[in-house]
Amino acid sequence: MPFDDRQIRFRFDRDDLLRTRFAISPLIELVGASYVVRQPRLFPEHRRWVESALPRIAGLDLDLLFAASPLGRTSWPNFNAPPPISPHPLIEDELVRIGAADPRVVRADVRRAYPDEMPPSAAPFVNDTATALAELVVQLRSFWYAAIDPWWGRMSAFLESEIAARARRLVAVGGEAAFADLDPSTTWDGQSLSLSRVKVAPRDVDLDGRGLLLIPSVLAFGVWPRIDAPWDPALTYQPPGIGDLWSADDGRHDSLEELIGRRRATLLRSLERPASTLALARRTGWSPGGVSTHLSVLRSTGLVVRRRDGREVIYSRTATGDAICRG
Repeated sequence: MPFDDRQIRFRFDRDDLLRTRFAISPLIELVGASYVVRQPRLFPEHRRWVESALPRIAGLDLDLLFAASPLGRTSWPNFNAPPPISPHPLIEDELVRIGAADPRVVRADVRRAYPDEMPPSAAPFVNDTATALAELVVQLRSFWYAAIDPWWGRMSAFLESEIAARARRLVAVGGEAAFADLDPSTTWDGQSLSLSRVKVAPRDVDLDGRGLLLIPSVLAFGVWPRIDAPWDPALTYQPPGIGDLWSADDGRHDSLEELIGRRRATLLRSLERPASTLALARRTGWSPGGVSTHLSVLRSTGLVVRRRDGREVIYSRTATGDAICRG
């Protein structure tokens, strides 16, 4: 369905610019990915990821996930991808929120998405909401670890780099530099950020000192405003350079996994920039203990080294680690 000329406008005051902040959401990436794998021809920039993901999800039961993220609708359920409540949530923490979603909100969201006829795959959300949410969490988790987890180190490093660059521009220059190139459909006039061609009712949103949560995303397409209670206003957007993210891999992805294992390969790739155990846990979505165990193995094999920086221990790849990632 084509976009129309309707517009959302976020109105800022001075405090709102100061309170504008950033977050990364594994769950929003996951929901975005569920659209990409069903319509890959619409997303040629993700071709390499799709080629990796499709064989991995073959045979998984994803009916509820796809029903909660319907194609070709003018309205989508909001409960399945709420804005994150921390800057770097783990996927498991976000899945807990899905399992605890308000059943009344879930039913209302699903009925709004399917106003004419409820497909059998979506009916459980209305008829047995608690059971459907529990099963949705299972399907989301299966999809994540099959299709996104192998790439998450690279994706999160890319998103962290985008956040750092845009935050510097916001502080140094102001809203014009930070907001002007979010998307071709966005404009900044010094006091408000406007989004045209959105699939929601036109609306002026006064931020009223709450600021705006900006969520860069690799796999969620376009710009996606979140303006309804109970969440603070948020905007998901796709940073420039996505094609370069995937093209950096030239087919050696699986061979490195075969050599040192999938999780250690993910960690090694995510060390394109040195990081602490906690930062790596945020990038990968794994527990700090699990990350530490894999780092110990990588260190013992000469692929990473560590150094102390104040209270933190920072890990980085050795020359051998760099070489093995580059093939």
